[in-house]
Amino acid sequence: MLRRDVLTGLMAMAASPALSQAAEPGEPGLQLGEARPFDPNYVMEKARALSAQPYAEPTRIPTAWTDISYDDYVSIWFDGRNALWHQEADTPLKVDVFAPGLYYPHPVDIAVVEGDMARPVLFDMAVFDKTDKFPDLPIDDTLGYSGLRLRAELETPGIHTEFAVFQGASYFRAIGTGDVYGISARGLAIDTAEPKGEEFPEFRAFWMERPTVGADTFVLHALMDSPSCTGAYTFTITHGQPLIMDVTATVFPRVDMKHVGIGPLTSMFQFDETNRDQFSDFRPAVHDSDGLLIYNGAGETIWRPLANPKDLQISAFRDNNPQGFGLMQRAREFSDFADLFALYHRRPGLWVEPGEGWGSGAVTLIEIPTDDEIYDNIVAYWRPDGGLKAGQQHQLTYRLLWGDDSAFGTGLRVLNTRIGDAFETGIIIAIDFEDGPELPEDLDSVERLIRASAGEVDAGILQRNPDTGGARLAFRFVPGDAELIEFRAQLRRDGEPLSEVWLYRWTA
Repeated sequence: MLRRDVLTGLMAMAASPALSQAAEPGEPGLQLGEARPFDPNYVMEKARALSAQPYAEPTRIPTAWTDISYDDYVSIWFDGRNALWHQEADTPLKVDVFAPGLYYPHPVDIAVVEGDMARPVLFDMAVFDKTDKFPDLPIDDTLGYSGLRLRAELETPGIHTEFAVFQGASYFRAIGTGDVYGISARGLAIDTAEPKGEEFPEFRAFWMERPTVGADTFVLHALMDSPSCTGAYTFTITHGQPLIMDVTATVFPRVDMKHVGIGPLTSMFQFDETNRDQFSDFRPAVHDSDGLLIYNGAGETIWRPLANPKDLQISAFRDNNPQGFGLMQRAREFSDFADLFALYHRRPGLWVEPGEGWGSGAVTLIEIPTDDEIYDNIVAYWRPDGGLKAGQQHQLTYRLLWGDDSAFGTGLRVLNTRIGDAFETGIIIAIDFEDGPELPEDLDSVERLIRASAGEVDAGILQRNPDTGGARLAFRFVPGDAELIEFRAQLRRDGEPLSEVWLYRWTA
């Protein structure tokens, strides 16, 4: 999925009012259909039954709707006065829907669950507002909503602010309170970066549980379908900083799935101080995330700065029962980006924390070349050894935390990485580590661990950075004939880790 597809949804969201307003005559509100029985196993049994049948392509809306322009699509938006539970002051959640069209050719079913009954949300064009620029398009029974948005009173009474969106294939995104949208997640990744092409499962239907009075935790169920598998998902979402999303996923493969990604994350990295010289831009950096953080099963914390390579780059970090991984945004100051519109310094990191032992496999990082910030070019996920077998039920639980990364892993964090030509010969890498009570005043007592898979590397120097208060490790290397070098660096004291492990893949 292109980043511009995600931005389309965000633009549509921004156009819809988030302020709770008094109901006005003529506003229909989202209407509900006939109630049907529903229990916690309903979605799982539906996914199980669907997996026993051949895959069927989802219903497509009229071509005229997908042929519209971006400007056309953002000229229609949901009127927040029609939201679910808009007129109920005691209901702490408001639910909006999105229009079909453009990048969203398949309608999704949405239902509301109350007790042991579920009622479908009926499609109605009257819940949308539009400008006179929106084209006259055919209306038929294939039309439906393309996704949903959740809003609650996060900071100011009476103002219901969005905190999660589910729209497009199995993509969803959320923000901690005070953040702005950036990184996305998906239900499942299949054959990512494989030569035969990637398969994108889709959430076909959602069931939103009616929340209790005063709740800040909300429950959403989803049915996933694709040629290779079906799935039943439950998202238990608690807004705040960070936003916490507990996920229970039960997957039913139709075929043996050799390359499958659990907890997949999708982000964007164009440039920072490691490759700034390749771009003519007034901003010092452009990215939604700047590094992959791993807390592995052995208790080691790894920080891998992201890259925008010249060629597709795939990295696999072998592990057994990982404690967590995520794509993080550690640059948190406005001056890191100087962008008044995109506000990259307020983009959240996203941490994946397994709910049980995930066994052996690899945290997989895929970095795709990009010359523009509109493209999502970074993917990370857990790839289990052996994949998922056909005819079996595979259940996984994990927690997603959307916010900053200060609570994950151990050791002094890497704040920044800088790379550039040395004054005479070779290349300099400078790694800034944060300050902390573990860092001694006398840096001479700190051991410098620097390793490289090729080339010539010096012993480096360790100095106090007056701006951060922490230590900067700088070293020079001469690649020689090497086209690729894997680096590993860490601060240690008395033979024990003092900092995270810094890993980096340099390419000529």
